[in-house]
Amino acid sequence: MNGYFRLANREGATLLKLFPPTGEGKPVDIGDVVEYLTMKAYVCDPQMLRRAVENAVEAEQEVRLGNEMKFPERECYKLRVGPDKMQAFVKFYAASEGGEDMTSEEFIKDLRHRGIKAGIRTEVIEGYFAKREYLEEFLIAEGRDPVQGKNAWIEYKFNTDKKAKPTLNEDGSVDFFHLNILNHCNKGDVLAVLHPEQPGEPGEDLSGNRILPAEVRKETLKFGHNIELSEDRTVLTAQVDGHVELVEGSVFVSDELVVENVDNSTGNIDYEGNVQINGNVATNFQVTAKGDIMVKGVVEGAQLTAGGNIIIARGMNGMGRGVLKAGGNIVAKFLENATAEADGYVTSESILHSRVTAGGEVNVDGRRGFITGGKVCATGSINVKTLGSEMGADTIVEVGTDPKLKERLNQLQKQIGEDTRILQTVQPTLITAKQKLAKGAKLSPEQIQQIQSMAALNKQKTDAIEAANKEIEDLQKLMMSPSETVVRVKGEVYPGTRICIGDVSMVVQKTTHYCRFIRQRGDVKMAPF
Repeated sequence: MNGYFRLANREGATLLKLFPPTGEGKPVDIGDVVEYLTMKAYVCDPQMLRRAVENAVEAEQEVRLGNEMKFPERECYKLRVGPDKMQAFVKFYAASEGGEDMTSEEFIKDLRHRGIKAGIRTEVIEGYFAKREYLEEFLIAEGRDPVQGKNAWIEYKFNTDKKAKPTLNEDGSVDFFHLNILNHCNKGDVLAVLHPEQPGEPGEDLSGNRILPAEVRKETLKFGHNIELSEDRTVLTAQVDGHVELVEGSVFVSDELVVENVDNSTGNIDYEGNVQINGNVATNFQVTAKGDIMVKGVVEGAQLTAGGNIIIARGMNGMGRGVLKAGGNIVAKFLENATAEADGYVTSESILHSRVTAGGEVNVDGRRGFITGGKVCATGSINVKTLGSEMGADTIVEVGTDPKLKERLNQLQKQIGEDTRILQTVQPTLITAKQKLAKGAKLSPEQIQQIQSMAALNKQKTDAIEAANKEIEDLQKLMMSPSETVVRVKGEVYPGTRICIGDVSMVVQKTTHYCRFIRQRGDVKMAPF
């Protein structure tokens, strides 16, 4: 049992009696004594009180508080409520000798009067009044925390990552038939499952106020054609064999158009979904698809435009007129005398005398792995085995600048030039008219109308130049701070090859093996791999 203290009246004076602990109980703490005496407005010599408390560890002690007797103090307590009003603690003080003890009913009633109306732990309170333990802090009331709910979420049963890359075989060749890019589905396949939200449960503080849980997010399944929604609106199922993809939060299934060759027997192709060509694409033909284009044969001097990926298993000989444009990635065994533009990455075993631009990386590190002649640009990095040629073919590789940003910059600069030429013809006329008006000259209605039109044109072109200059400034900031880009050469890089990173460049002077080119202190530097 803990040590404790109580007041007593003796021979015309008030005494403080201190009792030692028993067993493993705690001794009286002087802080508790001072707190109680202050609360009851008793005065005591501090040094005398300290000595008495220290000696009360072993034996009962008495301290004289004054020369007058006071009415006996009833049993009382100190209440401590947490700042969030979720927990309440009490510490009881013994009644004076001859004073009245508090009852549990009285205590609970007093708690309610003081605003503690919920979460009262009656078993703890009854336990104390059955066996009093003074100067011990008890948790006598506890609020109920809210139970947080769960947000709804959608489980997609297909790969939604469009950054998948082709597998590189052990011999260095690229496996064009296992690209992990297309998500094929069969009729009856479950495509997505909606896991509904789970509402939370409100809590309650000690005053009985409701504590609401955080709001949960709801979700709904969004989808296009060829998909069935279950009656409970939680499952999407494919109605046809085809290709599934996630576009801006909606699930789409499209049928594939499969042809043997694109030539005179088919004419040009313009299709809403994916196109699979089992053979070749002949010169001068066009294939346009909002999805992916897969060619298992060769592409000649044709034009392929895809909203998704372009995959050419046996490569492309563009004959100087072939063009590939992909909103996703381009994967081809080889690119020769062709133009290729991809918003994503470009992967090939060789690029010869071609113009290639990629919004991501360019990887030409297969078994042959060379870039010879032409110009290859990537916003990300370029990885190649052999760069340039012993014959000195004019080869340029450029990284660190989004080709679309560069194209837009050229457009803006051209626009500013054209608008400036217009202003140079308009402004002298406006100045002359202003001078005439200042001298009091009268102009005909036709002249006034012409001047007004020219003034409007002047303002329009001036505003356009200002807006273009602002956009150029923003673009230049982006282009001056290229991301961490690099040109990696796993084999040889030959003299005459130009390496551009952002707005700086260098020309390779001698054959070098196994190296990388990085931007450092405003220059292009060659560094060990």
